[in-house]
Amino acid sequence: MTENIIDNIDVFKQNHIRIGCGGKEIHIDPFRSDNAPRNADYIFITHDHSDHFSPRDIECISNKETVLIVPERMYEKAAAVEGLVGKIAAVRPGEKYDIDGLEFETLPAYNIGKPFHPKNAGWVGYVLNIEGWRVYVAGDTDATEEARAVKCDIAFIPIGGTFTMNPKQAAEFVNEIKPKIAVPVHYGSIVGKEKDGFEFEKRVDKAVKVVFKISF
Repeated sequence: MTENIIDNIDVFKQNHIRIGCGGKEIHIDPFRSDNAPRNADYIFITHDHSDHFSPRDIECISNKETVLIVPERMYEKAAAVEGLVGKIAAVRPGEKYDIDGLEFETLPAYNIGKPFHPKNAGWVGYVLNIEGWRVYVAGDTDATEEARAVKCDIAFIPIGGTFTMNPKQAAEFVNEIKPKIAVPVHYGSIVGKEKDGFEFEKRVDKAVKVVFKISF
């Protein structure tokens, strides 16, 4: 089952992840998605930086049935795309949700010792329950106390450094939470280099399968 999920996952640029499951299309942080079809059932936004919340890219993949999920603190900003989607749902860190049959949890996503993503901003990572698997999308975060407590099967982890963990820090984090599969994201375009993925893979324990999905 894990392999089927992985086969139905794409990573475009930065943190733009597409997951197809059970006839549903889930997108996270759409960015530079000109060629993506307008068939998103759900769009999850982790925070309001322009490479994660892009109204232009939401328009590219959404339709009148799309559910847009955003952190509560950016709900007013998200209202700018209200006419592009079916509805907007606001979420808080540290909660569990069931929206139209899709179950997921939120947790805080923030930096430690860096100013870019403060904890009090209320930004989030997501753990989605998909076909019996827990899929963790970390968002722009460091290895915080809340993140290190995550239990998941598949983890999408930012490795580009500067605004998030670098490859070494990300590998140490993955080795602690021990998913079955780790997918590096958020590198090779705005921040980080393409080779960072290989540096990350080299440092990850062999018990964790590293799968490269990002498009450069």
